[in-house]
This record gives sequence, C-alpha cells and structure tokens, in this order.
Amino acid sequence: MQRRKFVMGSAAVLGAAVLGRGAWASVPKPYRWDAAPPIDSAADGADYVKWMVENRGESPKYLGMRWKRYQVLVKNKDLWRDADKRAFLLVPREEFTLKRNLARAYDNAFLDIGYGVTISGPHLVGRMTSAIDVKFGEKVLEVGTGSGYQSAYLANLTDKVWTVEIIKPLAGRTRGVYDDLIARGYSEFKSIKTKSADGYYGWEEAGPFDKIIVTCGIDHVPPPLLQQLKVGGIMVIPVGPPGAQRVLRVVKEKAPDGSITITRSDLYNGRIVPFVPFTKIEGDVIKGTHNK
Repeated sequence: MQRRKFVMGSAAVLGAAVLGRGAWASVPKPYRWDAAPPIDSAADGADYVKWMVENRGESPKYLGMRWKRYQVLVKNKDLWRDADKRAFLLVPREEFTLKRNLARAYDNAFLDIGYGVTISGPHLVGRMTSAIDVKFGEKVLEVGTGSGYQSAYLANLTDKVWTVEIIKPLAGRTRGVYDDLIARGYSEFKSIKTKSADGYYGWEEAGPFDKIIVTCGIDHVPPPLLQQLKVGGIMVIPVGPPGAQRVLRVVKEKAPDGSITITRSDLYNGRIVPFVPFTKIEGDVIKGTHNK
C-alpha cells in the first residue's frame, strides 16, 4: 500500500465526490431478513430487476449488470449457498467504486479505489465469503475495510460485522459511504462497526469471532487473529510472498485430547492470487509490512 497525502474534510462530502453515491432514490421498503429477490430468475433477470426496483429503489442499469455477473458467479461455483446468492444480489457494488469506474463496477477485476489499494473482483469476494459459511447471528471480523464492499456483503449474511482499515482517510471515507447508505434506507449496514487501526492485531475487545476474512496479503497467519478466532471458527486469508499469495481457508478445531488444531486448505488449488500487502503502523505512520 502506498500512503498518500490527504486533507480531511467531510467524509460524506468527499465520498459523494469520488464514489458512485446518491445517484438514485432512497430505499422504498424497509429491510427484512426474510425477504429475498428472485435468485432463479430468467436469463434476462427481469423478475430480479423488477423486485429490486420495487423493494430497493436501485437503477435498472446496474441491476442488469449485477444479474449478469451473478449468473457467471453461480456457474463458476463462486457462490453455492442461497444465503450467499441473496447477499450478492442485494449489495449495490456500484456504490463502493470510484465514479470513473462505474461502467466496470461488475467486471471481474481489481479496481482502483485510491490510496494505492483496490476493490477485489466479485468472483474473489464471492468465493472467499462463501468459504467461511457465515450464518445469521455469527460475529465476523474483516481485516482491510477498503471500499466497504466486503463488509456490506457480510451485513446481508449476519447482523454482527466488525471491520478494520489501516489507512485512516480511507476508513473515514468508507464510514461516510455506510452512513450515507444507511440514511437512504440500507438499514442492514447499521450492523457494521468500523475503526482505523492495524488489523494484524484484530479487534481484541470485540472478539472472539466465529469467522474472520482478511483482504490483504501476508506471508503467515497472524497469531492475534488465530487467538481471536473461536474454536470451530473459520478464517480466509491470502498467504504467501509479496504478489504471490494463495487464498487459504483456515479452520480452528479442538482435538479429542483438548489440544487445538489448525487445518488449512487452498480455495484455488494452488493458483496464485495477488493481493495488496498487509501493511503495519509504526507510531502514526504506515511503514513496511507484517511479512517476516
């Protein structure tokens, strides 16, 4: 990650200036956990788009783009549970991208969001989230808030989400995005708790967590995150040398003799997936990484 100079003003004003926000009406119907758009709509997604316009007040243009990407995610087996399908279809990814990238909001690509970091492609977000099998009521920690899209996705799976971002101005901008969307009726985002800190150390006072998702690359699994993961919990994390990580699913279990065991599996069977580095803070300055 590169640290860039930034002058703080109003996070909400800044977010509106650089992100695809405030373009459509407020949500017309209150959020309900038992409400879901048609996940098996026809190929053109007409039923899905109609439901979303009536219930969420979103733009048919971006809904059409979301539906097309959703079909590919399902075919590619990046989404497999109905809960994850619902979550993907409910999150307006366009709200978390820079205005200049709106036309590419649903491309399967890493997109620049400023500050030297990116928003991950929808296939990667879908697979990493599906792999931790989030259930309603579970406590989930995200390390690397970034654009806010990942936690928005999680907030449609559980009502207990914590997220940490090391780049303070980015954390402020993203908090402004959430607050703006909440004001427009996306009440599910009220469950997202944010802070700017070094995510290597997790969020100890809020732990332990049922699930942890890490969105920056490192060459080892941080011990503090393993400690804050509940027994029986699952973490997904990109592990490997700079620019050459493998996305691992880490499960913490208790053996019959009472000892704790950690098992790992590779979400992409050895395929390299490069992530932005897991940076660290020295004093108030972002400097270097947590790689050993």
